[in-house]
Amino acid sequence: MTGRRNSGGLFEHGREQQVREMAPLAERMRPATFDEFVGQAHILAEDRVLRRAIEIDRVPSILFWGPPGSGKTTLARLIATVTRSYFEPVSAVSAGVADLRKAVAGAQERQALYQQSTILFVDEIHRFNKAQQDVILPHVEDGTVTFIGATTENPSFEVNAPLLSRCRVFTLNALDEDAVTVIIQRALSDDRRGLAALEPQLEPDAMAHLVNIANGDARVALNALEMAVVAAEPDTAGQRRVTMDGIADALQRGTPQYDKAGDSHYDTISAFIKSVRGSSPDGALYWLARMLEAGEDPMFIARRLVILAAEDIGLANPGALPVAVAAQQAVHFIGLPEGRIPLAEATVYLATSPKSNAAYMGLERALEDVRGRPHEPVPLHLRNAVTGLMRGMGYGGGYKYSHDYEGHFEAQEYLPPELSDRRYYEPSDQGSEAAIAERLRRWWGNAS
Repeated sequence: MTGRRNSGGLFEHGREQQVREMAPLAERMRPATFDEFVGQAHILAEDRVLRRAIEIDRVPSILFWGPPGSGKTTLARLIATVTRSYFEPVSAVSAGVADLRKAVAGAQERQALYQQSTILFVDEIHRFNKAQQDVILPHVEDGTVTFIGATTENPSFEVNAPLLSRCRVFTLNALDEDAVTVIIQRALSDDRRGLAALEPQLEPDAMAHLVNIANGDARVALNALEMAVVAAEPDTAGQRRVTMDGIADALQRGTPQYDKAGDSHYDTISAFIKSVRGSSPDGALYWLARMLEAGEDPMFIARRLVILAAEDIGLANPGALPVAVAAQQAVHFIGLPEGRIPLAEATVYLATSPKSNAAYMGLERALEDVRGRPHEPVPLHLRNAVTGLMRGMGYGGGYKYSHDYEGHFEAQEYLPPELSDRRYYEPSDQGSEAAIAERLRRWWGNAS
């Protein structure tokens, strides 16, 4: 037992080769070396600590966190080809405590009999519950196994704190469009693992659409490409022409004119924002649907909703910001396709809310004074008197503690004297802000 479980002789090698040839394109095109790996240079460049640790076979316990198709499992398998440790893969989708205990028992045996270490790779670690994760912990702690986990979910929420504290977390990013393009081109030109033997001809607009819709997920791109190429009829020269419609059919999505890096991206999000600001739930839902169907990053949409809630609704409806933040968290937690539901709910809630930008504009007016005028000293009565010397210098002197007064309010100046006439926040008469305006008038009179 010396190394990975891939030394079963010629028959076993032939069987593995046959299985590989029957595997989906995304599986066949998995990089076999670091030179073939595309993307994630921030952790895998030759001068990075992780790359060096892998190459000298001193891999620590690791968590790979990143979106689907970013290379987490591929990276774990690459580590297996470099390391002299035994590589034990487990999928949290199908494995249970019994499987983990069996893997640990095997690791203990190899350690005792052959002085060989074991890398325990758990894919989709977030699918293990606390009890299942606890099975791994003591054996990571005593060095029986080196743990490598892969997850699409935030490890801070999905991995037990004791296990998390014993791992280095490396974040993988969604592949950019250049990286996805390289991966597609390799699949088209590879005559051993890829599609070159079928002589595919991918039209430029079909390539652009495939890269766009893949949204950084190499697996989505490759599996759709394979389906489109196989389905294309060879012409008289034996070539298979893959069109935009062929890619759209393989993806089971339409072909909206939408470029996430170009004008259409900015025009569409602009239309979405203006529809919400303009209190049109129908318009907002339409542009939301356009973005989702085109493969827009749902977290980008969620971030815009959070900004909208604070900028355009503000205190006219104080519930808008919590709803938007909840939608952002829900999308992060469940992803697509279900994440479109809280996005739609938040969109309609914000579009139908009363609107006010008073808080935002108040900040802008205050920033104008901060940037355009001398920074006046903090008035003495507002300063923090923490020592006798400070109190002797008048710090805090004359400050009126609001809770000591009727109605928990007593008028006093909170701005530097040179700015005492400034009024930055001017509440509107919309929604809850109308009550705020009345309260400020009661406290401050006509000055507010």
